[in-house]
Amino acid sequence: MPIRPNRMTTHVSANAKPALLGVLLAGGLARRMGGGDKCRQTLNGTSLLARSIERASPQVDCLILNANGKHERFNDVQLPLVPDSVDGFLGPLAGVLSAMEWAQQHQKDTQWLLSFATDTPFFPEDLGTRLLDAAQRENALIAVAKSDGWLQPVFALWHISLAAKLRDALVNEGVRKIDRWMEQHPMTSVDFTKTGQDLFFNINRPEDVLAAEEILNQQENT
Repeated sequence: MPIRPNRMTTHVSANAKPALLGVLLAGGLARRMGGGDKCRQTLNGTSLLARSIERASPQVDCLILNANGKHERFNDVQLPLVPDSVDGFLGPLAGVLSAMEWAQQHQKDTQWLLSFATDTPFFPEDLGTRLLDAAQRENALIAVAKSDGWLQPVFALWHISLAAKLRDALVNEGVRKIDRWMEQHPMTSVDFTKTGQDLFFNINRPEDVLAAEEILNQQENT
């Protein structure tokens, strides 16, 4: 699958929406999948990472990949690769922090970060638009997706001004739970519940790959 290039915004009109930086979170250890890069698992011949790039790219102005370990294994992925900026595999909050700090260094005018999991192949294609609208409408610093009554905290919009507080929480306070940290800041949620379809079905175990392929085949045959 050809990878859609990043669309770097060079000029924003007064009426335009603010630029969005997107981060694909792939920095975990994938223990329940036996280790390795879970995002390299394939559904009907296409990797989870490629599917995530295809869905996320149109929603943001620039897309980066958060992953740890040897960079060479992602040489085929035409995205900036950003490892965790704190040691210890501290979970998705570490990936969010790393993306915020990357933006502060490389895209200083960008105010919003949109995070995506790479093990959730059916996530909404209007995630960014709806989360940004909600955040601006309600003066929130975080907007998070919700489905069937449950928050989906990895699929969220974050104001980059939160970076210093997030670093302090990770390094000095030992915070790890993403939803608990979210609740400490001005936050809103957006309901993406869709009847008959779990948009946030995620792949944690080998059997989930088979289940996802069944969902994909049903989608392609309707």
